Amino acid sequence: WDKREAVSRSRKQLEERMGQEGSTTQMSKEDLDEASTKIGYGCVKYADLRQHRISDYQFSYDKMLDMKGNTAVYLMYAYARIKSIGVKAGVSQAELLSSLPSVSHAKEYQLVLHVLKFPEVLERVMDGLLPHLMCEFLYETAEKFNDFYRDCKVVGDPLQNQRLVICEGVAAVMKAGMHLLGITPLEKI
Repeated sequence: WDKREAVSRSRKQLEERMGQEGSTTQMSKEDLDEASTKIGYGCVKYADLRQHRISDYQFSYDKMLDMKGNTAVYLMYAYARIKSIGVKAGVSQAELLSSLPSVSHAKEYQLVLHVLKFPEVLERVMDGLLPHLMCEFLYETAEKFNDFYRDCKVVGDPLQNQRLVICEGVAAVMKAGMHLLGITPLEKI
């Protein structure tokens, strides 16, 4: 694979997104270069690692850079979204230390329960040398987070800090999982 092709396509996609009407994404040239490189490399690594090591797959930049579905781009956008929620709330890490996660809503409970499986998944990945299990876990985490975020208001809700604790925990697990796969998450895309 050509590293320049992945980075070039990633950059084009980011530029198109920034040019869309109503887009809030704006980046300096340096940030755009960094994001394009991280997304370009990450999408190829993830596409390779998400497959079982003995299965064949068709190499396609279009599929790798798709923002929907089981791709590194999807995970990176989910991670950036989670981080932006914390920024928008304006709550310090110190304020969150005294809060426990809320699990009163079904989506909160499902997400927290899922994230707590991270050590078990990591052990299975290492024992069997099966990185695709980490990819599956991260994708499921992003999906469960999106379900949670759709159904549970975070910023401005009476349970804001308890829900921010969930967001921070999910972000930490996603960041660790992506790093284990050799993918550098972005806090802003």
